[in-house]
Amino acid sequence: MSEVLTMGEPMGLLIAEDPGPLKDVTYFSRAVCGAEVNFSIGLSRLGHSVSYVSCVGKDPFGEHIADFLQENGIDTRYLSYDEEHVTGMQIKEKVTDGHDPYVFNSRKHTAFSHFDPESLSDISWDDVKHVHVTGIPAALSENCFEASRKLMELARMHNVRISFDPNLRPMLWSSKEKMVSSINSLAKLADIVMPGIGEGETLMGSRDPEKISDFYIDNGAKTVVVKLGTKGSFVKQADGTSFIAPAFKVEHVVDTVGAGDGFAVGTISALLEGLTIQDAVRRGAAIGALAVMSPGDNEGLPDREKLERFMEAV
Repeated sequence: MSEVLTMGEPMGLLIAEDPGPLKDVTYFSRAVCGAEVNFSIGLSRLGHSVSYVSCVGKDPFGEHIADFLQENGIDTRYLSYDEEHVTGMQIKEKVTDGHDPYVFNSRKHTAFSHFDPESLSDISWDDVKHVHVTGIPAALSENCFEASRKLMELARMHNVRISFDPNLRPMLWSSKEKMVSSINSLAKLADIVMPGIGEGETLMGSRDPEKISDFYIDNGAKTVVVKLGTKGSFVKQADGTSFIAPAFKVEHVVDTVGAGDGFAVGTISALLEGLTIQDAVRRGAAIGALAVMSPGDNEGLPDREKLERFMEAV
């Protein structure tokens, strides 16, 4: 059994081989994407066991995703197939100057959007130490929102630590009001909340890291990590202690997609290994830096040797 559990929508990804508008690109390379996919791969490369809860279509992309997860050491016992709905997919432009690439999403009425929350009753909690949830599944359908909530409630029942990354996707929500209320209701179930500073402003109305942290601590979080981009992160705990952790310097940003997932990988893996929160967010910053120096969503996530080499060099 696995020590970490996560749930999300894995998608087929087509990455443009040449820069320019996607409508003009002829050649694409195939990959697999999804915030929780990135998180799972990152933890697996560092030697942690991860189970991935999801549903894909019975189609070539879905079958490739299952193979890809297994090849990366991720447990797929909770990955199911839907023969009536297709696997979600993305098409991403190639960028050369470090700006956020344009990504076209095709994820309406996908297999995962019809995920049955009742299937979570089949999960074995014997060895699970940590559950990681993002706000993306909740945006896809009422089914997925209920599944996110049920997974977190089950984790609480089994005394399993929960981290929550809002990972806002406004374009997937019917309204800002619905997004804010739904995301904050899930954050109340988490032990560790990890918003970006811009997400904090959207979700509670302030760009002050202290106020963002206090908002989530007042709602039950034990630790809040506010990501500040190139300025690092602000960390506050329920006992009132707080500190700022610096970012790692990146000489050349290739692709910003996956940086937040890399940060979560570093932070959670370190906590699983018994490191302090100070050391955990430092590792998170290191993996976030490595992630933006690679063109793919998860190609830059390091194994332990690469991570240690990078941290020692910097």
